[in-house]
Amino acid sequence: MTQLKAALPRELLASVVVFLVALPLCMGIAIASGMPPAKGLITGIVGGLVVGFIAGSPLQVSGPAAGLAVLVFELVRQHGMAMLGPILLLAGLLQLLAGRLRLGCWFRVTAPAVVYGMLAGIGVLIVLSQVHVMFDASPQPSGLANLTAFPQTVLQALTPEGPGNAWQAGALGLGTIAIMWGWERLRPQRLRFVPGALLGVALMTLLSLWLALPVNRVVVPANLAEAIDWLRPADLLQLANPHLLVAALALAFIASAETLLSAAAVDRMHSGQRSDFDRELSAQGVGNMLCGVLGALPMTGVIVRSSANVQAGAQTRLSAILHGAWLLAFVVVLSSVLQQIPVASLAGVLVYTGFKLVDFKAFRGLGRYGRMPMVTYAATALAIIFTDLLTGVLLGFALTLLKLALKAARLKISVSHLDTPGHLELRLSGAATFLKVPALARALDNVPVCTTLHVPLAQLSYIDHACLELLEDWGRANAGNGSVLVIEPRGLKRRTEGRARMAAGLGA
Repeated sequence: MTQLKAALPRELLASVVVFLVALPLCMGIAIASGMPPAKGLITGIVGGLVVGFIAGSPLQVSGPAAGLAVLVFELVRQHGMAMLGPILLLAGLLQLLAGRLRLGCWFRVTAPAVVYGMLAGIGVLIVLSQVHVMFDASPQPSGLANLTAFPQTVLQALTPEGPGNAWQAGALGLGTIAIMWGWERLRPQRLRFVPGALLGVALMTLLSLWLALPVNRVVVPANLAEAIDWLRPADLLQLANPHLLVAALALAFIASAETLLSAAAVDRMHSGQRSDFDRELSAQGVGNMLCGVLGALPMTGVIVRSSANVQAGAQTRLSAILHGAWLLAFVVVLSSVLQQIPVASLAGVLVYTGFKLVDFKAFRGLGRYGRMPMVTYAATALAIIFTDLLTGVLLGFALTLLKLALKAARLKISVSHLDTPGHLELRLSGAATFLKVPALARALDNVPVCTTLHVPLAQLSYIDHACLELLEDWGRANAGNGSVLVIEPRGLKRRTEGRARMAAGLGA
């Protein structure tokens, strides 16, 4: 009890910082997802009050994520807002089961090139869609359509006869971006806890009210309960649609991967309690199931709010829980304040966030591991931009598996003469898999009759049944013409045992 009292001031301050970061992001991500802003606030509240209490990563903050905005936008456009609840309920159930089955670590084996490429593609799509919202226009249904429609949107904004007051909205959005960019580089150390997104939105809101600008503003119900669309049991029957099942699987996987990668990053920021990935995955499942029942946005663990939490000095889960309480209190008591915020300013926050998701430093860093990771990054991002999120991610996985297959198929084969006449050595180095059976067969066909063929396995990292069977078949088939096959596995055995002893020593 004494420790809690001592920690309470620190956790209160951290929770206020996280709340200030989360408030504009929750609404902006909802708008980018094609949903009312209140839906994002509900998800932020659930992420704090529910997931924060049971999370396996105590310093990670959960809420609506920009990384899922593109997927949610597409789901809402294709199947309607009512179907997001059942999809999210199923996705949350899959996350809960995965956590209970202790599969959390497996979601972290996703190749970094695929994850970075996915985030870059999502970031570009967010920018392409939100620049239209920033000019009080409607986004197009695809990245390519948003790109081609952008010149017309800008032209209308610059034309005095254009519809509405697009140029005024655009100025507010650009002003928000400029303030966020400048604050990130020039903010005083004493005010480092003030988030640039909140500062930009607040200043542009005050400016729009002072000038009485007729721009689109956030629509938030006076009563938060009005924003809740309870899940209807009849909608659950629609999950028999294979497209919805695939959508739920994609949502569960992407949300889980993003959450656990974020949790791993948060662990590197502090020296306190480490994350329990299985518990975190289960907690996210519970949160997403609840959001599905309430008709809110999906949630993940989010790195921007989590890093703000750590930097503000949080050391327990109390800060994440309290940030949800602040969100709830603000929406209930001061919803009229939220209704004054220009939509264009929130779109500016998302445009800036989208640019940050395209991490060129990560792209250059992948070059240390060869060209293939960079190709995977670029192909994943471009496929997401020009097709859809699921196709891009699947392409990234396919390229990763192709790289593994090509690496596993590397095998050097050579035949050399030994000092003893009539004795040859078939030297194999690398991995002898079924993919190399044709090349190995050609080498064996060139061995003369009446030869004693030695095959040492010491230089092989792996040999599968197909290659061993090919060698044994050659020995049996050529035994009648005087040939002898001598397979020498001792070197491989000694090497394996040596590695095992070395690993045991390291483990001790």
